[in-house]
Amino acid sequence: MHELAPEDEIYARIGEEGFARLVAAFYRRVTDDDILGPMYPRHDMVGAEARLRDFLVGRFGGPQRYIAQRGHPRLRARHMPFKLDLRARDRWVALMEAALVEARIEPGAAATLRGFFADTATFLMNSG
Repeated sequence: MHELAPEDEIYARIGEEGFARLVAAFYRRVTDDDILGPMYPRHDMVGAEARLRDFLVGRFGGPQRYIAQRGHPRLRARHMPFKLDLRARDRWVALMEAALVEARIEPGAAATLRGFFADTATFLMNSG
């Protein structure tokens, strides 16, 4: 078990490059995923990747590009159109876990991000 990095230090530890590697690794898995893939418009995968990357950068201590471009994240409202049940939640977390490993995010930052991803994915569930 690794010691959790403080949330406001994640960006300083992994930088733009770390978040770029992480989000790219995640979306490579989403594209062909039978549960999550259909939720993402094929024509906007690059946009989806940029939005997640900018959200995470801002959330964890970096520049606030997401808020500057899109306003408050309103995560529940933005995800409401999708059926997010336990199966979708668990798949999202599993794909992000694999992305954390592939991106070789340093252990303290990865531990903090794992907790955030699991908690947020649970929070966004909107279907039994």
